[in-house]
Amino acid sequence: MTDTDRIAGLLVDFPVRVDVPVAWGDMDALGHVNNTVYFRYFETARLACFAELGLGQVGQSDGVGPILHSASCRFRIPLTHPDSVTVGARVGDVGEDRFAMLYRAVSHRHDAVAADGESLVVTFDYETGTKARVPDELRARLLELRGDAG
Repeated sequence: MTDTDRIAGLLVDFPVRVDVPVAWGDMDALGHVNNTVYFRYFETARLACFAELGLGQVGQSDGVGPILHSASCRFRIPLTHPDSVTVGARVGDVGEDRFAMLYRAVSHRHDAVAADGESLVVTFDYETGTKARVPDELRARLLELRGDAG
């Protein structure tokens, strides 16, 4: 089994994947990637997922778009430079005005899960400054990407 196969196996449930190099500047004084950097890795995967969903197009027509409500991370192994991670994203539960996103960062150097994360994304009406119902078109895309449309 190749390294690529092992990494893909750890991300089998994550349809959106991005590769991110671990930069020297990502490390802190203790010599490992600073905890805050993992949230940037997740953000990169979230934005790739949004692009896959065509989310920018949905928000442009009616002023409704995503806003990050909360995020969490479970750190599994420390990352150091040099390395790269493949970060996977997938849609979790879809509610009336929100949806969950799940993330996994896999170290190429260690062939192991470096971190798992979760966030809650609220659909927001930027014109009124209030939460908004998930538009039907977006809901269908979210459920399709999640794998349980229809």
